[in-house]
Amino acid sequence: MGTMTGRTVLVTGAGSGIGRAVALAFAREGARVMAGDIDEAAAGETVRLASEGAAVALHRRCDVFRGKDVESMVDHTIAAFGCLDFACNVAGIHNPLPEMLAEADEDTWDRIIATNLKGVFLCMKHEVRAMAPRGRGVIVNMSSLSGLLAEPGCYAYVASKHGILGLTKTAALDCAKLGIRINAVCPGAIETPGLMKSSEEFRRALMDKTPVGRLGRPEEVAAAVLWLCSDPAAYVTGTGLVMDGGVSIV
Repeated sequence: MGTMTGRTVLVTGAGSGIGRAVALAFAREGARVMAGDIDEAAAGETVRLASEGAAVALHRRCDVFRGKDVESMVDHTIAAFGCLDFACNVAGIHNPLPEMLAEADEDTWDRIIATNLKGVFLCMKHEVRAMAPRGRGVIVNMSSLSGLLAEPGCYAYVASKHGILGLTKTAALDCAKLGIRINAVCPGAIETPGLMKSSEEFRRALMDKTPVGRLGRPEEVAAAVLWLCSDPAAYVTGTGLVMDGGVSIV
């Protein structure tokens, strides 16, 4: 405990699911937390939960596909805490429903690509700007198993998550000389609020095709993010850590 004491982390998508789990995991380790989310009330609840453990945490409303919002969020973090050591870019959305390619909705494509892919690009751009003068920092982007494999009918989501891996690798290459490490995590089926709203039959089907026989937990993904940001992971950059219960090895 306390491995992140005195350090600052910015987490987008911190209002629920994996983002909230990441924010709370850092808070338990003593980090100062900036919780960013488009849902300000949800981010505020994350801050309340973090503060129950005596952590220092603030929240900021942010549409990650709007450059000015992201810039303001990062600047607010620096103004409040004095530095930015870590960032975890979780904010993202999924296709509402699978689509046939010939009937795919253009507005849905634009919205998902803007949030998932452009959002990560903008976050990294401003996070690196904040980290570079100090010559150190770690960024973790949230990709997906769908960043490695196909997901039928989910063209925008799959494209965005594949794109995040490409962004991660390119940024890691360019930023290594700045002392900044950049990695991604590729979760499979995780017990997020969105997935838990699906039918029990659908969740059972996911578990049946997962070698370990269960869904993953947000806290398990958060633990991986913590490790990637830790000193023992100092030689790890430009990678996509797969957490899928073995699905991709079948």
